[in-house]
Amino acid sequence: MSLTSAKPSKPWPTAPASVASNVDPIILQIIEGTLNSIEAEIEYAIERTARSPMIREAHDYRVGLFDRYCRKLTGRSYSAMPNAVVRDFPPETMRPGDVFLMNDTYLTEGSIGHLPDLCSTVPVFHEGEVVAYIQAFGHHDDIGGKVPGSMPGTAATVFEEGLAIPPVKLYSEGVRNEAVYTIIKRNTRVPEMLAADLDSEMQACIMGARRMAGLFERFGRAQVEACFQAILDKCRDIYRNELLAKIADGEYVWEDYVEHDGVTDPKLHKLVMKMIKKGGRITLDFTGTDPQSTGPINWPADYADGAFLIKWIAPILRNLADTPERAAEIHVNEGVCEVFDIVFPPKGTLITPEWPAATNARSFVLLRVLGLLAGVVAQAVDGRMPADQETIRYTGFYGTDADGNSFLSREVLGGGSGGRYYADGNDAIHIVPDSRNQPAEFTETRFPLLVEKLALNTDSGGAGLRRGGLGYEKHYRALVDCRTIVTADRVRLGCYGLNGGKAGAPFCVTVDLDGEARDLGGLVDGEPVLAGQIVRVVTTGGGGWGDPLQREPERVHQDVIEGRVSPERAREDYGVVLIRASGLDDGEIDHDATEKLRADKRAQQSPSPPMIDRGAGYDLMLSGQAKPRMKAGV
Repeated sequence: MSLTSAKPSKPWPTAPASVASNVDPIILQIIEGTLNSIEAEIEYAIERTARSPMIREAHDYRVGLFDRYCRKLTGRSYSAMPNAVVRDFPPETMRPGDVFLMNDTYLTEGSIGHLPDLCSTVPVFHEGEVVAYIQAFGHHDDIGGKVPGSMPGTAATVFEEGLAIPPVKLYSEGVRNEAVYTIIKRNTRVPEMLAADLDSEMQACIMGARRMAGLFERFGRAQVEACFQAILDKCRDIYRNELLAKIADGEYVWEDYVEHDGVTDPKLHKLVMKMIKKGGRITLDFTGTDPQSTGPINWPADYADGAFLIKWIAPILRNLADTPERAAEIHVNEGVCEVFDIVFPPKGTLITPEWPAATNARSFVLLRVLGLLAGVVAQAVDGRMPADQETIRYTGFYGTDADGNSFLSREVLGGGSGGRYYADGNDAIHIVPDSRNQPAEFTETRFPLLVEKLALNTDSGGAGLRRGGLGYEKHYRALVDCRTIVTADRVRLGCYGLNGGKAGAPFCVTVDLDGEARDLGGLVDGEPVLAGQIVRVVTTGGGGWGDPLQREPERVHQDVIEGRVSPERAREDYGVVLIRASGLDDGEIDHDATEKLRADKRAQQSPSPPMIDRGAGYDLMLSGQAKPRMKAGV
């Protein structure tokens, strides 16, 4: 096998035509419910037995259940794919007790984006044959490379990012390959923690495989596989008949940008999407996307016909459901791949990089693609899509504690989601389901850090008829000399507002230096932090939806009372004037002054504002005024 790229697509078995007819609806409900139960049970087992903060506390891991054709059956969240394992280890060579491991971004059929995401795969057997696969992958704290945490913002090649593992058989019929295991542990800065996490994930998958095998024993292979097909067909039909039907046939184009790559000067790295909607099918064409970057923001998504990319972005269309409750009922599985076609540009772009381009910050592109789809669909449905959000960024610290022991603290902080036509955005969320910020008590008892503040970031949500959700504000005081690491986008470009809404506030991380706050930017490999200094992390707010001058004054007043919007921004962004009797008084609405101010502001508005507002940072980037590091709050 070539070391530079995967083998041609689809060397795994091809599923036959639909065989889901005459499925007993009761048995179908039992099997579908059992699959969801198995997925949740595996995830709970990992959470209870893993050791690393990233997995145990932040919940940055995912589980997937697949049929023998490598088709994803469950849809609570995204996961990796077993395709690369089947590509290199044909099912007829697999045996009970086999466990496979991989993390190579170029040899995993596009389903692993960066090296910290180690993925375990366990085949499920029935009557001696492979009938399904169970997978779990988690973001592990360290897998080597030039920077603790294995996400160097200045990496130019994969060789700087850590140990790349193509699909390997770590367990053969229940016996561990100690040589491979030793190599993996030797290449991480946290060998005991990594080993414990891998054991947790693998054992949870083995447990899930037993549960899945029980389905086949109970109902028989023919009936179970017919139900699998029915589950996939259900997803396909919901998308085709319920969601895509709301999009008018035609062509729609949108572009968005990553603003820095950690190596070259900040600039707009362009991603382009053309959506062609025709009947019950959508084609997404990424032609026009910029060349691959020198730095680590590339995402190799063009494998397996873009299957992982489709499953990653398709949930965006659930926002077209008639109600939020209905949207929550729609789970995305492999069936959605039957309504999407992907056209990738030639090799060598941000979304089709060539080995050995670095990829550890691929979340920048991965998240922009979600915004791209929302942007093109918004044009086709009169803006009835959510405004933009940016809800993944990695922060951390490393060094030596007061006892002389090395430490590595890694955390994923979310941000505000975009406003929607029917509701404000949510505050401080993470795109990974069930994820959460690391508890202050955990941080302070395990690392030489004090968490001095954890709050919502006032005024961070984009103004709108429906306001964007707020981001975090979190302050860490270092108790020893150490270094901080950051991987974050949207430090200049706020999350875009939609349908008259305004962009949200961008990300910012600063460190105190001689009484001044120094902005570190978004890709930081190891900025020195002295004992006693405070690192302040402010995450992005979601974009606003709709004209902020149409927001109900009572809602604006409530936002001020709750500290989500300052009185100054209430007046400036929403045209709401508050009468305040004292400095501590939240005041009352001056309705006459509010009506006059809003009328004045409407008179100054453009008669046809753009559907999408990128914020002031976009103009600064275009003009070349954006600097690698800016003052806090800019």
